[in-house]
Amino acid sequence: MTLHLQAAGLACERDWRLLFEQLDFELGAGDMLQISGPNGSGKTSLLRLLAGLMQPTAGQILLGGKPLAEQRHALESILLWIGHAAGIKDLLTAEENLTWLCALHQPASREAIWAALGAVGLRGFEDVPCHTLSAGQQRRVALARLHLACPPLWILDEPFTALDKQGVAQLEAHLAAHCEQGGTVVLTTHHTLERKPSGYRELNLGQWAA
Repeated sequence: MTLHLQAAGLACERDWRLLFEQLDFELGAGDMLQISGPNGSGKTSLLRLLAGLMQPTAGQILLGGKPLAEQRHALESILLWIGHAAGIKDLLTAEENLTWLCALHQPASREAIWAALGAVGLRGFEDVPCHTLSAGQQRRVALARLHLACPPLWILDEPFTALDKQGVAQLEAHLAAHCEQGGTVVLTTHHTLERKPSGYRELNLGQWAA
């Protein structure tokens, strides 16, 4: 299926406060959408709406022209979500975490997992319990999922958090390459992107504040 994700008249309320309303946009293959705006403008909430983790206050999200709420299974098969927290289990090793995370989508071989950890600079850390890793290393364990057999739609909340300069440059290049190969990326970040694919655009939620 060719990816086509659409927001139509979207509004989101949190704690009795309307964060944004009448939000419209479309996303397809090759697109990268950076969601920006001041703190409290609803950036993470919008990501959660697109990932099917929340329901909008008004409006709807369409996947392939049909309401997202009716297509949970289709969404799960095309989506990779990495939230603001790394989402890894402290007591498991880096390899065990990726084995567990991949089992939710598409099981990965040990060789593929080791290669993915190597791609994010964690070669030699495969068998290390994650609670002994730094915040940046834990973040990279989560991001190693992007180097395994991946769904086309990546929704990433502050993916550059805790990464060093080299890690940031590697991730930027990897996200751009995913889009250039026909994937779709939606992300929030306070970081200014140096590498942008041709399908890049920015959505400032401050302009849609209620």
